[in-house]
Amino acid sequence: MDQPLASILRPKTLDEYVGQSHLVGPGKPLRVAIENKQIFSILFWGPPGVGKTTLARILAKNIDAEFHELSAVSAGKGDIRDIIDNHNKTPLLNSKLVLFLDEIHRFNKAQQDFLLPYVESGKITLIGATTENPSFEVIAPLLSRCRVFILKELTLEEIDEVISSAIKSLNTKIDKKSREWLANMANGDARACITMLDNAFTLYKNLKLESLKNALQNNYLRFDKKGEEHYNTISAFIKSMRASNPDAAVYYLARMIEAGEDPIFIARRMLIFASEDIGSANHNALLVANQVFSSCQVLGYPECRITLSHGVIYLATSAKNRTAYDAIESALADVRTTGNLPIPLSLRNPVTKLMKQSGYGQDYEMYSKEDLLPDKLKGKKYVK
Repeated sequence: MDQPLASILRPKTLDEYVGQSHLVGPGKPLRVAIENKQIFSILFWGPPGVGKTTLARILAKNIDAEFHELSAVSAGKGDIRDIIDNHNKTPLLNSKLVLFLDEIHRFNKAQQDFLLPYVESGKITLIGATTENPSFEVIAPLLSRCRVFILKELTLEEIDEVISSAIKSLNTKIDKKSREWLANMANGDARACITMLDNAFTLYKNLKLESLKNALQNNYLRFDKKGEEHYNTISAFIKSMRASNPDAAVYYLARMIEAGEDPIFIARRMLIFASEDIGSANHNALLVANQVFSSCQVLGYPECRITLSHGVIYLATSAKNRTAYDAIESALADVRTTGNLPIPLSLRNPVTKLMKQSGYGQDYEMYSKEDLLPDKLKGKKYVK
């Protein structure tokens, strides 16, 4: 079977490597480690196709280590145990054993616990790669024994370098318009960029824009519903409405719709926003958000996208007032701090004769101007 172009073009040295200048540029930590032939347990955190596997291979090769590569999707404890046992049987007992574990976030807690003693003792130098925030996905003891390096999406200029290498390898040409479209569609992912090129050229023997579009069919948006990108997008959506910026809010709404986010989830967040951020500035906002929620339940995709857009524009352009949110948060803080303070007798309900004789309900006025808070909180203002 022919080797994929992405595999053929994978850099073997730092001089061939594209991107991550903050890590591999002159004087930067990974370049220094490679130049000094140092190796230590590492977690590479970054989006797909930005060079995590390649960096691991370059590191291991530089120190002549025994290098093993596993994917946490399919590997288990037995695979790791076999690697260690075989390493112990080899005559090169002094050689470093480097284990590259791709998608380490797919390992459950028990599997990560299994790795811990080997990493701690130095029997394994672990290089893990993850697209998810390791703070949430990697157990604390393992995380504390690794250095975390954050890899970034490749810039358009860096993707352009990748395109140049690919078309040179294919011995073909690409026009400026097609090149720019491809760079934008790649979303900073070198592997996706090369794969699109490879597929288009294999199918159509050229890299015209129409060929690239036909080979791609649809653009994949990175949006793991349980991952960080999910929370980044909904955060940007809410903050755009809060800033009264309908254009940004509709854009992030479109990102979620295109990625297949549940419309009920979006509408529920709009309901919360209507109370939390708009509140008493516009009481109709809650009614509108509630209607959007109901409409999403009845319609579903694709029609409810219009209802969502309608609601988002209304909420984003509405006046904002966080009094209701701030008031209940402040009151809750006092309740949690002071506990069940005695309620003033005048506010208590005199259900029995004894309770009435004890002063329950005494001097109660229906429209009193008095401070009705417990004695310890007299004078406190929650609604400002």
